Amino acid sequence: MCLAVPGRVLDIGEKDGTRMATVDFGGVQKEVCLEYLPDLQVGEYAIVHVGFALQRLDEESARQTLALFEELGMLQEEFGDPWEQAAAQAGADSPWPFADGPFPGEATAPQQVQEEGRP
Repeated sequence: MCLAVPGRVLDIGEKDGTRMATVDFGGVQKEVCLEYLPDLQVGEYAIVHVGFALQRLDEESARQTLALFEELGMLQEEFGDPWEQAAAQAGADSPWPFADGPFPGEATAPQQVQEEGRP
């Protein structure tokens, strides 16, 4: 699912001729395009969808929405680690590629047979 999430503008700059901002979404920071809201300022809140700030939002509404999304686990779903999410959906005991040993579902490699007389 892809949500439109409220976030607070931390700083504004330009990247390749496009007005961009670093936006905080309740602790997760992402780079966001400001072309649809060219007058948005540092400290203001905006609703962001797929990397674009789409609409200005008041602080109280933004905080309430972020709290609700957090309570429902939607922020983790939106911003969480996709590898961890895929491993959880697959029912893996530990999230690949961080686990030691074979990949989830992969058989272990056969052990090498030692030659007779060699340790």
